[in-house]
Amino acid sequence: MAPRRGNGRRRRNRRRPRPGPGAGPRRPRRGGRPTDRTLRPIRQVWVTRAEPGAARTATRLAELGFQPIVRPLLRIETLSPVPPSGRPDALVFTSVNGVAAWAPLDADRAVPVLAVGQTTAQAARAAGFASVRSADGDLDALAALIRSDPALKGARLQHPGAETPAGDLGALIEGHAWVEPLPVYRAVQTGLGAPDAFDAVLIHSPRAARALAAVLAPDTARGRIACAISAKAAAFLAELPFAETHIAAAPDDAALLARLGKPPIAV
Repeated sequence: MAPRRGNGRRRRNRRRPRPGPGAGPRRPRRGGRPTDRTLRPIRQVWVTRAEPGAARTATRLAELGFQPIVRPLLRIETLSPVPPSGRPDALVFTSVNGVAAWAPLDADRAVPVLAVGQTTAQAARAAGFASVRSADGDLDALAALIRSDPALKGARLQHPGAETPAGDLGALIEGHAWVEPLPVYRAVQTGLGAPDAFDAVLIHSPRAARALAAVLAPDTARGRIACAISAKAAAFLAELPFAETHIAAAPDDAALLARLGKPPIAV
């Protein structure tokens, strides 16, 4: 009888069973890089966001070595509301689109600005606002920034934004400050479908994800990769059989593009 090693117990190699063909789409992965390279290599990337952001993303993709395919699912329509009377204690911006739509409507650049992230904050500074603070995150992070500031207790915050907001900032800061929504733009579906060929698709918002789910056939999603800017956006893609769905580590363009990894070397 052969002697046993160690404490006399035999070691068993336990392997997790692999999901079968009917296991359904994989769970979204947050952060890091795509690891399944048995899929088609990512070279052609479909950009679904509205202009002018789509052009900026396409430029970054090209610089990274990808082939961008700009086919927006949304377009931005600017509204012309009458600004409320009286100066607010601060302006709140949750998107670059909100800054771009508000800037021509009011010339006052001395009002303090609270921005959801760095991209929106940079747009506000470029528009001439002198005092800009960024929450460096999403709507929850912006709400946390407002609630943590005693100077904003009871403040009147004016929020130039989308006609149909993606979230309710007023509810998140209820009891601390008052949010006055002011619709300055709307995002409408373009009616465009998927390009003839693409390896991955970028989703910059829950609204874009909802539009994608409405136009993309399941057979077209199969074998391809989706990269979403947030878990909320990824949730709208759950019924589509993408090979992988990845979530950006932070809600910005750079983090979203990082989920693509590196493009294959051209031969």
